[in-house]
Order: sequence, then structure tokens, then C-alpha cells
Amino acid sequence: MKNYFEYKGYIGSVEFSADDRVFFGKIHGINDLITFEGTSVTALENAFQEAITDYLMMCEELGKAPDKAYKGSFNVRVSEKLHSDTALLARKMGVNLNEIVKAALSYVVQHEDLLTKEGLLSRP
Repeated sequence: MKNYFEYKGYIGSVEFSADDRVFFGKIHGINDLITFEGTSVTALENAFQEAITDYLMMCEELGKAPDKAYKGSFNVRVSEKLHSDTALLARKMGVNLNEIVKAALSYVVQHEDLLTKEGLLSRP
């Protein structure tokens, strides 16, 4: 089940408020706050695409570079032991810590179904 939209490299959430009887969402992975809403899934998707288009036009008018959805850099918080063990593994393999983390993330993405089946990952 897919509970998000993608458009022009941006990802938007899909949520529902039963109290207000409205779908709503926001763009993830950027610093700017962009929200959208609609009374149906189709209306929500249209509002999402319109919000992205408006954001990109506004950035152009202001001479501001739009935030990229995912820049390829982020912080990861781990225990001291895991940090130490991973750094030691990287040293043994003759690579840097980033290479180990990239390999681990690639493995998780490529083997999502297996990891879910084995109970190592869970889906909401």
C-alpha cells in the first residue's frame, strides 16, 4: 500500500482527518513548510501537485534555489557500541564509515520484503 504522492522529485504525505472530513498532507524532506488538502484523494493529489508547482514558481520569482527533497546527507544516531563496531568494520575492510552505511542502507532497500518477513523491519 502506498500512502504518499511523488511529483517532480518531491514526496508528500497522505493523511485523513475524520473530524474535518478532509484529506491533508505536507511535503517531506525539505526545510520549507508546504501543506495541501482536499476532500477526495484525487483533489488531494491535484492540490499536492499544485503546491509543488507554486513552490517552484515562488522560488524562481524570489531568486531562491528550491530545497531538494533529499540531498543525500543526513545524521544517524546510534549507540556508542554500534558506532565503534561499524567504524572497526570499515577499518578492517579498508573503507570509510560512509561506505559501510551506504551499503547497509542499499541492502535494506533491496531486501525490504525479506527483512519484513524475518521480522527485522515492520510496516505500519
